[in-house]
Amino acid sequence: MNIDIPSIYENMPDFSNHMEAREWFKSEFQDRFFLRTHSDNDGKMTYYYHIVKDPETYQRYMESFASNEKHDITEMSTFESYTTVEISEDGDVNITL
Repeated sequence: MNIDIPSIYENMPDFSNHMEAREWFKSEFQDRFFLRTHSDNDGKMTYYYHIVKDPETYQRYMESFASNEKHDITEMSTFESYTTVEISEDGDVNITL
């Protein structure tokens, strides 16, 4: 899946909160968009989502975390298999490449 980050920013509306932004991304990327974690940064919640671009590579990467074996990542394709989207509770969005 080719993710055009500049195009996403151009077409992305302004969001008033996290849920509004989450719903927009979910409608755009369906089952390839999901929550990975969240954190409290100085009293402001931030939610970290992944948009999966290469499901097979991404799945192997995620499964490696569940294994007790040591895994060395030797290819950039692992990190190219997804894009991280940070959404703050007030709807601010940052997208990594």
